[in-house]
Amino acid sequence: MKTCRLFFALILLTSLSYSCKDTKQDTSQMKEVIAIHDEVMPKMGTIGSLISELDAKIEKSDSTESYTKARQDLKDAHKSMMDWMRNFGDRFDGDEIMKGKTLTEEKQKWLDEEEVKVNTLRDQINSSIKNAEELLKGN
Repeated sequence: MKTCRLFFALILLTSLSYSCKDTKQDTSQMKEVIAIHDEVMPKMGTIGSLISELDAKIEKSDSTESYTKARQDLKDAHKSMMDWMRNFGDRFDGDEIMKGKTLTEEKQKWLDEEEVKVNTLRDQINSSIKNAEELLKGN
């Protein structure tokens, strides 16, 4: 757990310092991938809050199936984000992420894969939040 927190802090610091760079620079694929991460990372707090709200509904309700599914979808989205960040950090170093260091051919292929993964991740996070919010509003 300590390693996860350390990694999370590293990614957060990387993201913050990366997003503070000169915006006049050309947008690269790496920057786009990081921008998507930066877009969804703040939603981790929303996921945690929604899980708590769903837990309360589950405790008070006899019909818990929809709440349980929504809660699991949120937990899966959160886990996917943590897994993606860990795997991304294992594949690329700080200079490649933050300074635009030229990627090897293999790493460029990895970046192509990561771009697909982070887009899928964004969709998973957004849809799980939307579904949970709609479920909670309806009850």
